[in-house]
Parts: sequence; structure tokens; C-alpha cells
Amino acid sequence: MRVGLILGEALSGLRRNASMVISVILVTFVSLTFVGAAMLMQLQITKMYSYWVDRAQVAVSLCSSISTSKTCVDGVATEDQVAAVKDKLDSEALQSVVKGVRFESRADAYQAVLDLYGDDYREFVTEDQMNETYYVTLNDPGQAAVITEAFGAMDGVDAVINQMQYLDPLFTALTVATYIAVGIAALMLVAAVLLIATTIRLSAYARRKELGIMRLVGASNRFIQTPFILEGVFAAFIGSLLAGGAILAGIQFGVRGYLRERVNFITTWVDLSDAAAVIPAIILIGLVLAALSAGFAIRRWLRA
Repeated sequence: MRVGLILGEALSGLRRNASMVISVILVTFVSLTFVGAAMLMQLQITKMYSYWVDRAQVAVSLCSSISTSKTCVDGVATEDQVAAVKDKLDSEALQSVVKGVRFESRADAYQAVLDLYGDDYREFVTEDQMNETYYVTLNDPGQAAVITEAFGAMDGVDAVINQMQYLDPLFTALTVATYIAVGIAALMLVAAVLLIATTIRLSAYARRKELGIMRLVGASNRFIQTPFILEGVFAAFIGSLLAGGAILAGIQFGVRGYLRERVNFITTWVDLSDAAAVIPAIILIGLVLAALSAGFAIRRWLRA
């Protein structure tokens, strides 16, 4: 097979259908950018979840002077009730569940409130209104229900709070956004495949006389089809490179240059290394779809 002749035919087809090729490049660029964004968003969710799961704790809050729980009918938790909670946390029954325990006194909680809101807040809250709290770190964050069941109905315990429940809405929103990006990417990929197939058919129609002569002189189907497949692959490759550039720019200027400085509660962000891992995948997706759609289109045209 003469490589030079095949490449020449492919370049000739690209020149003849320049406007359609540009359309294929743009549609491929947009669709693969959405694909890459969805991949990076899923990586971001995984990073955030791993980070917070390791740090999220279960808070066992003891009764204060303003607690209204049924387990707080006697008012502020007594020393015996506080000791009972500590003994239960240290018991053999919870040894396999509990990784570590940190105790926060009323004075510490009160000072934390003042540090957060300022000394002016002294007018609105007093130390006896604060909860003494045991912050429990688990070996397996999925076993938070064990702590809830163990202490939820215990006298002197105001509430058992799993801190991960505050992050669930965030993870849910990010997951929905990922699904939306995947849906848009799928629609755009379908559009790209159809556009590539249409471009190849138009290119083949424009060269129908040449193809007829080639078939008469005994040229193989593989020799005839290859230039058209290369046309689609070339256009998809350019679109894939543009999508890769857009993803790198998004990480550099959108994440590193903007979000990282303004969203402080997220400490682990996707970086250029993650983008570098995603880009080869979207390029491969673009090339495979282009080759398959172009090959299918030209085979159907030759059979017609």
C-alpha cells in the first residue's frame, strides 16, 4: 500500500470539504471538552470524599442548660453521665469501631464561639449553654450508625451528630452536575459521529468518478477506504487537541487561579497532573469514534 498516495488523497479530501472539516473539529472539541470535564469532576468528588471521610467525626453532644431532648430532662449532664459516656466509648464493644476520641469542654466550646463570632457574642450566649462534646473518629466512617445507636438514647446525651451528613448535599449536587456533563457530552458525541459520517459521504460523492476508476483498475476496498478514514481521524484529532488545551486552561485559570483561592473549605483540588491523565483518554475516545464512524460511512457508500 502506497502511504504517500493515501496521505495525498486524504489531504485532498480535507481541502475540498474544509468547511465541513472545521465543523467536525468544533463539534468534537466541544463534546470531548464536556467528556473531560465530567471525568475531572468525578475525580474531584473522589478526592473530596476521601479527604473528608478521613476527617469527619461523630459528635456526641452532652446536655446543656438549654437542651430540650428527652434524655436531658435533668438538665446539664452530670459528672457521672459524662464519665459513663467516656467509659462506653473506651469499652471493648466499641474498640473495633472507635479510632480516637477528643473531648471538648464547655469552656473550650464557649471560647471557640467567641473566636468565631467575636467578643460581642458574649451578650447572646453564656458558657453554661454550651454542650460538652466527645468527637469520635471512626475506623470505618460507614459505621457512624453504631455510635448513634449506642448513645442516641443514653441519659445525659443531647444529640449524636454525624458530620458527614452536612457534606452529603454537596456531594449529591456535584454528582448531579457530573451526570449533566456526561449527558451533554453524549449528545455532542452523537452529533460529532453523524457529522463525520456526513462529511465522509460528501467527500466520497465529490470524488465518485475517481473512485469508480480506482475500482475498475482493481484497487482494493482497503486502499479506497483508508484516505476517508484518515480524514475523519485527522479532524477528530485536531478537535481532541483543542479539547485537551481547554481542559488544561480550565484547570490552570479556573481551578488553580480562581477557585482554590476563594473556596477555602475544599483543600484538595484536581490539578494539572489529573488533567494530563484525562487528556490521553479523551483523545483516544475521539480517534476511535472518528475511525469507526468514517469507516462505516465509506463502506456503506461503496456498497450503494
